[in-house]
Amino acid sequence: MIPASWRELPLEKVADIHDNLREPINASERASRHGPYPYYGATGQVGWIDNFRQDGEYVLLGEDGAPFLDPIKDKAYLVSGKCWVNNHAHVRRGKDGVCVNKFLLHALNGVNYRGYANGTTRLKLTQAAMRRLPIKLPSVDLQTLVVEKIEELFSDLDAGVAALKRAQANLKRYRAAVLKAAVEGRLTAQWRAERKAKGFPTEPAAQLLARSLAVRCKKWEAAQLKKYADAGEAPPKGWQEKYSEPAAPDTSGLPELPGGWCWANMEQLGEVQLGRQRSPKNVSKDFPTKYLRSANITEAGLDLSDVLEMEFSPREKETFCLKLGDLILSEASGSPKQVGKPAMWRNELQECCFQNTVIRLRPAEGLSEFVLKILQAFYINGVFARTATGVGINHLSAYKFSKIAVPLGPLIEQTEIVAQVEAKLSNIAQAETEIKRSLERAARLRQAILKRAFEGRLV
Repeated sequence: MIPASWRELPLEKVADIHDNLREPINASERASRHGPYPYYGATGQVGWIDNFRQDGEYVLLGEDGAPFLDPIKDKAYLVSGKCWVNNHAHVRRGKDGVCVNKFLLHALNGVNYRGYANGTTRLKLTQAAMRRLPIKLPSVDLQTLVVEKIEELFSDLDAGVAALKRAQANLKRYRAAVLKAAVEGRLTAQWRAERKAKGFPTEPAAQLLARSLAVRCKKWEAAQLKKYADAGEAPPKGWQEKYSEPAAPDTSGLPELPGGWCWANMEQLGEVQLGRQRSPKNVSKDFPTKYLRSANITEAGLDLSDVLEMEFSPREKETFCLKLGDLILSEASGSPKQVGKPAMWRNELQECCFQNTVIRLRPAEGLSEFVLKILQAFYINGVFARTATGVGINHLSAYKFSKIAVPLGPLIEQTEIVAQVEAKLSNIAQAETEIKRSLERAARLRQAILKRAFEGRLV
């Protein structure tokens, strides 16, 4: 319902069509024609170009690729001055004496596009359908008042949204600071002091590391003996001397750690393994097996909604099958900031292997939770991003990962660190959830303002 003084007209009666001004330019040509003029697409600016096709104020409305059926996202936007528009946006301008451009903009963002935008995989608003869009229209003077009221309310709303987004960014920085303080021992400084004052003994991390390396050596010896036994051979003289213990990291440039802590590297903490390469030869035939790839590892943890399968023989499964407590991280990404996203495998699937876009670290027993916090700290604070190399696709590589220096705390302090970090991260996650809900409410309120405006109830 609209007031009696309003009219509802099809868009073609309200605005002039200037789609003749559009001209698409492919990305490679634009790269050679970079210039000072903005180049616009379905939902906003997509680049710069050396010339312009229009000069003035226009309302651009997505033709395809716009979020037509999302009630809280804009489908139209205003441009002014010299610019170039591609063929993914309709170019409109309010008819003189009939419709003000800014009123048209808000009207197009408040229209229900269901039944007008159609398509199977990609919604499209044809020019014929666009012409029929219903626009509720008061007098030009009242349009100006409606626009002023909308922009006043939107300004207040935008200020609140900006504050929420600043809070989001602060929480992200706080998470990074918590993890950094945790793996440097600063988070538990008071805990250590209280424990020391009470005279409680603490096993140094160096002893923990030595014990873990001894277990590693024993596992290697057991594997070698099995290998000789399977071949029906006796171990040759001096076979144990072939064991190569991981070299300790160079600590000359590393910061000093709290008492009882020591430096190690990733390969000293456990077994580092790059996943198996995927190729057309590995299609599932006799041993179809689920496997993880980098796309399954997100900043929020594992996403197992799309797990693929390929062939892993029984022998390959011995090498690549994931076990409870394994730590996995993305080895490659188009952005260095996305390299090294970590997660822990908690036996979510009965049998699952991993591809060569994933690195697995199998820590010594009892270290998984603490080492996960180290990986999270290194990821969010850019250690992995600075380690990764490549052109186009950035790779961490299992070798470079295995040599990264790691601060290792005493086992009992690791438990305290994990508990404190989990408590703080839980509070951060709750705050982030509430901020997200507030942002969603703000988006819905934006649409409610438009709804009231075009029902004639705002002014």
